Amino acid sequence: MKVFISRKIPEAGLQILRNAGIDISEWTTKRDLTPQELTEFCREADALLSAGGNRLDRAFLESVRHLKVISLHSVGFDNVDVAAATSLKIPVGNTPGVLSDATADIAFLLMLATSRKAFHMHDTIQQGGWGFFEPTANLGIDLRGKTLGVFGLGKIGFALAKRAYSAFDMNIIYHNRGFHPAAEKQLQARWVSFQDLLENSDVLSVHTALTPETRGRFNKEVFHRMKRNAIFINAARGAIHNEEDLTEALKKGIIWGAGLDVTNPEPMRRDHPLLTMANVCILPHIGSATEETRAAMSTLAAKNVVAGLQGERLPFVVNPEVYD
Repeated sequence: MKVFISRKIPEAGLQILRNAGIDISEWTTKRDLTPQELTEFCREADALLSAGGNRLDRAFLESVRHLKVISLHSVGFDNVDVAAATSLKIPVGNTPGVLSDATADIAFLLMLATSRKAFHMHDTIQQGGWGFFEPTANLGIDLRGKTLGVFGLGKIGFALAKRAYSAFDMNIIYHNRGFHPAAEKQLQARWVSFQDLLENSDVLSVHTALTPETRGRFNKEVFHRMKRNAIFINAARGAIHNEEDLTEALKKGIIWGAGLDVTNPEPMRRDHPLLTMANVCILPHIGSATEETRAAMSTLAAKNVVAGLQGERLPFVVNPEVYD
């Protein structure tokens, strides 16, 4: 059996594949595969371990319908036509849970850095601007005792809320399709309507999946309904916010600041106006980028491959209905 891996992944996952006797073909060139290249490599493989943003749409899946498993090196699967994979009887796996803490840390970092204009102040040192002291210049805002609103209180959102509640005594509100009893018990979190989330959050952090319902959800209308001193955080998917509308809202002072680990598109162009704003902090989608987390992700991804090639149910399956 042979697996094609679309990016270089940590050794932990590769070793699991080797131990299972699986032949590994790994793309190590530092550029994206074209759709045609990905198709050709997969035609010579029995499994695909996909790391990166390649679109696995119906046309691609139909051209590689022989694959016994597609394993994603990510928790998100918005780049996969899951319905098409299911109809073709291809199980799709992901890596849930193991990146929750690392991603929550990044959201917490962005929240703090934005509130104190940290990235901007670092840049002023490099530009020789650390000079005359002005008591009223370059002021940030305090977070202690403020309200954190979480849009999508799953594992990552809950991990962020715990940090904010424990370290800064922040009040926690959230908007989900359902309730989160653990958050309500441990953090005194309150479920609120989407409108109340916008109106009452001093920091609003997005941790939902990208779906047709959430795509572009944070747009001009939504930003106008937020507090003028609010900070917007997105460590989920860039397409959940409208970047032009966010830029305008920040320029006009509709909201106070923003911290992003995701943009739309990615990578962001180097001359984007958001990168020059004092009250904006942007990172290049590094939410899961720790040695421990990426090793754990590669382990789960490899276990999905092994199970799929051995004809077993994937331990972390996105489309369980494929086994019906």
